Amino acid sequence: MRVLVTGGAGFIGSEFVRQGVERGYEIAVLDKLTYAGDMARLEDVKDKISFYRCDVTNREFVEHVFSVEKPDVVVHFAAESHVDRSILDATPFLDTNIKGTQVMLDAARRFGVSLFVNIATDEVYGELGESGHFYENTPLNPNSPYSVSKAAADMLGRAYYRTYRLPVVTVRPCNNYGPWQYPEKLVPVVILRALRNQEVPVYGRGENVREWLYVGDCAEAIWTVVERGKAGEIYNVGSGQERRNIEVVKTILSIMGKPESLITFVKDRPGHDFRYSLCSEKIKKELGWEAKTEFEEGMEKTVRWYLEHRDWLESKAQELEELWRRVYKK
Repeated sequence: MRVLVTGGAGFIGSEFVRQGVERGYEIAVLDKLTYAGDMARLEDVKDKISFYRCDVTNREFVEHVFSVEKPDVVVHFAAESHVDRSILDATPFLDTNIKGTQVMLDAARRFGVSLFVNIATDEVYGELGESGHFYENTPLNPNSPYSVSKAAADMLGRAYYRTYRLPVVTVRPCNNYGPWQYPEKLVPVVILRALRNQEVPVYGRGENVREWLYVGDCAEAIWTVVERGKAGEIYNVGSGQERRNIEVVKTILSIMGKPESLITFVKDRPGHDFRYSLCSEKIKKELGWEAKTEFEEGMEKTVRWYLEHRDWLESKAQELEELWRRVYKK
């Protein structure tokens, strides 16, 4: 089976690619290499994959890749993914996440792929209160420019299944964390700033709740969908492990032996969703997948990785100072 992975030099995409090589698949990666993409993530498998530097909105080049690679399966990760950046400027999110998905779907139609795995997010559902869960049939109610763009891409894939019978399957994972995550997201931001003994910014009072999934488990879930998923279906991919943001921060500081006095509460993110929580019984019952990594174990592995790769972490941080100044306001 030949698999084309968009966004394969990104955080989750690269983990998926590395696992795919271990599984013996022939893999081609298509990635624009924006600030969030990095070939260092693929260093260990670079001689075992094909790589194309390409914007998913570039229809001509995308079709060239399809004509050369002739993929059986497309797994579409490529996206602008940071909520804070979407609040500052939604334009790249609409371009990449919606138009780019359309280009990929059209190419998949033209070249007759056997499966198109469209990677969405739990954020398309909106927010929950203190109780309840999102199910695959929960109506979409996105609240940020990022989640709106992902909901549009999600719905576009399902429209291509309904209208053109393109074999699309939709995957909606919860919050991922783990090695190689770009330090604009909560976990690596906390690790980096704690390493520097700098203030650790936390939105509001840190009461927002997320469901936390180790990236290796997420990639395994998506490979399970590739191998056993049914076209036209939607699969939530969650861990069942919810934590308030302040709990996540305190867990990381404890692992690192850093004082909680580093925590600084900052002005809350505009439109900040309170809680996400997925019901993942469908993928468990129908495909036999469930998350393996406990939250504490995953965080310890993650912190250890960043401590061992501090040079990579620091190299990324140099370009984030301006973003931090704009989004973390006291």
